[in-house]
Amino acid sequence: MTCQTGFSSNYMLLKPNELKFMDLFHILFSSDIQKGKFMDCRHSSTTREVYSFRHRWIIFISIVAQKFLMFMAKPIAGMGRLIEKWLNLLRNNGNFGRLLVNLVRGKVEKADKEGENFISFIGNLDRRVELDHSIKHEDGSRYYAALAMMASKASYENKAYIQKTVTDHWKMEYIGFFDYWNDYQDKATTQAFLLHDKNNDHDTIVVAFRGTEPFDADAWCSDFDLSWYELPNIGKIHGGFMKALGLQKNDGWPNEPSKDNKRSAPLAYYAIREKLRELLSGNDQTKFILTGHSLGGSLAILFPAILAFHEDKMLLERLEGVYTFGQPRVGDKHFGQHMEETLKENGVRYFRFVYGSDIVPRLPYDDKDLMFKHFGTCLYFDRHYKGKVVTDEPNKNYFSPFGAIRMKANAFMELIRSFTISHSRGPEYREGWLLRGFRIIGLVIPGIPAHCPQDYVNATRLGPSDLFLSTPN
Repeated sequence: MTCQTGFSSNYMLLKPNELKFMDLFHILFSSDIQKGKFMDCRHSSTTREVYSFRHRWIIFISIVAQKFLMFMAKPIAGMGRLIEKWLNLLRNNGNFGRLLVNLVRGKVEKADKEGENFISFIGNLDRRVELDHSIKHEDGSRYYAALAMMASKASYENKAYIQKTVTDHWKMEYIGFFDYWNDYQDKATTQAFLLHDKNNDHDTIVVAFRGTEPFDADAWCSDFDLSWYELPNIGKIHGGFMKALGLQKNDGWPNEPSKDNKRSAPLAYYAIREKLRELLSGNDQTKFILTGHSLGGSLAILFPAILAFHEDKMLLERLEGVYTFGQPRVGDKHFGQHMEETLKENGVRYFRFVYGSDIVPRLPYDDKDLMFKHFGTCLYFDRHYKGKVVTDEPNKNYFSPFGAIRMKANAFMELIRSFTISHSRGPEYREGWLLRGFRIIGLVIPGIPAHCPQDYVNATRLGPSDLFLSTPN
């Protein structure tokens, strides 16, 4: 199936499936790399684009990483299943000693991957289920931020777990958990769930997109795919994220999805849009919010971008806010300006949470070779969970000699904090051995543990309550 690009005025597409061994040398040592089958691009200028070595090196890393992930997808997934099963066996049986005793007695509490008590690897890093009941709906955006982060964390779990969490613990209406098709990966690799938070004083639907799972090679391919498309009068947008949201391989972004018998699941954008139209039609006071962690945050902010592209005024007017956590950059400066105008015009609040040294919000690079830039309100939190409103996170591209020393020192203090936070903040903030192991990794690569949901949940709960009052939107 060939990709039609008529919907895009300019584009740069990487095709790891077409990559040959000799192409690797072509990428590194030729400034004219547009001749290879592994790359397809169109620029508004009449002259061919000349790529600097640094730009070619980034493309090299991107396309090789995708090729490797595609090759290793099954082994990575298999390893993830074994690790998750082992973690759940330990949890179900109490500890390793009790697991051995139960094994001898033939009474091992098994782990059912589809069961309501099975927890993902991400969930084992932070097992909290309950909402913080000290944060009320009257707290406005702070309430939605806390609910959105817990929903983003829950999105990594299976359907039964999410349903039990929403109905039994949060006392809200569970609408559904769905798998969505990616035309470019020829499989359902995007997930999201919907819930209804309704009370006498509020009526809100929450759409939570799942982020990148540690052992999901397809999701990592979306992250590493530096392809981009330029939409007329909107700007350039990250291609991997658009594909995950529902970009159609033959048609781009038509108002309605084309019929394709090869799809065994619907496309995320179109299916969620129709579901929202159905749910919102019953009450003109019902609003909705969009949220997600990591890759999920990218999909959450791209969703209103495509609504605007389709001029869907009804849904944009009913969109209460967008709350993203550890979200990577999704577009260029023009896209950011367009989105800020669109969100402001429709009264939509957009909060982009960044914790400490989290590496993901600092990718892809914001420099002369890559055009990606953040936009909107950035709420930045340090290791003490003191928050402030900034235009961009400190050390915006992560890699710097001076920043590395500061980040590693901060990672060491976070490791120390993992042993003391339950005493200073309360037992619900206790960190387990798995997360502490991740903190140790942070001594080498500080940005990895800082991306975990634990710190973002803490930021929404322990951050200053008046922070949202000082935001410009």
